[in-house]
Amino acid sequence: MKSCDYQQIDPQALRTPTPQPPAHHGGGTGSEKPEQPRRPRRKWEVFPGKNRFFCDGRVMLARQSGVLPLTLGLILVTSVLFFIFDCPFLVKHLTTCIPAIGGVLLVFVLITLLQTSFTDPGILPRAMPDEAADIERQIDNCGNASYRPPPRTKEVLINQQVVKLKYCFTCRMFRPPRTSHCSLCDNCVERFDHHCPWVGNCVGKRNYRFFYTFIVSLSFLTAFIFGCVMTHLALRAQGGKGLVFALQESPGSAVELVICFFSVWSILGLSGFHTYLVASNLTTNEDIKGSWSGKGGEDVTNPYSHRNIFTNCCSVLCSPFPPSLIDRRGFLPADVPAQSSGVAVELLAPASKNEKNM
Repeated sequence: MKSCDYQQIDPQALRTPTPQPPAHHGGGTGSEKPEQPRRPRRKWEVFPGKNRFFCDGRVMLARQSGVLPLTLGLILVTSVLFFIFDCPFLVKHLTTCIPAIGGVLLVFVLITLLQTSFTDPGILPRAMPDEAADIERQIDNCGNASYRPPPRTKEVLINQQVVKLKYCFTCRMFRPPRTSHCSLCDNCVERFDHHCPWVGNCVGKRNYRFFYTFIVSLSFLTAFIFGCVMTHLALRAQGGKGLVFALQESPGSAVELVICFFSVWSILGLSGFHTYLVASNLTTNEDIKGSWSGKGGEDVTNPYSHRNIFTNCCSVLCSPFPPSLIDRRGFLPADVPAQSSGVAVELLAPASKNEKNM
């Protein structure tokens, strides 16, 4: 069988078509009605992935985002009960800084949660029809006439480590390194970490830093509320009154105690796990699959690690914010029908030729 090099589909080389105003022709009989100009359509209106869009395409969510309201509800209910039942007592008996600290933590948690949920995680544009046909032609032409197994992987060298790139049959391109196709969102996502139903979105290259700061700040908020509730109930139970009396005096604290007790351990564990991933420059997907653990007996190392915890943390959390590669608010050409088979791939052309792909 012949060997063949496969060329990576570069969606960045594509130009976003600019909508042209409909042409008006003069003349004709008076009985002919002028053609009504069609409303320019945004690309998000025919987006091929399983996403939902709001605010004219500015906000995007996974279609299966039903757990996000539960996440917001648990955070808000617990915090509201804390400010109503615990803060007045603690301000009177301890310090006025307690509601201020709780408020700052709550605002930070909500901001990072919404950033994680509404940010493009790093979706890659799908291949254009001509490019997809070209790469399929390259794949089919490799080999002899009698036996032609389709090679669906290619190897690249990254920091002296061989990395295999897999072919995505949905997006019809070889996935860049660390990219994976999310079956729930039906998109290829750069530096794919995992799909998180609690935030209603994939976690990838563009929103991982928001996700990490969200779970860390949520750990601080949950632990802070839990400690304040315990202190509140302990102070009320002084003088032989007992815990039952304290709970009767502050029934909202009992609800907070249950929610925080069962959530603080899982949130702290999740924060610790992702702190390890950040320090190692790994993703959840790579850690679960054991991509760089050498489980198969191969001598492999993580080619993305800088061999320094501080450098890895800065690389993951403090690197320049990458641009979005999908032009979801761009306009479709006026002559493209809504049900055209080419729309599903054409609408994902990048907004700028200067944006870089992995």
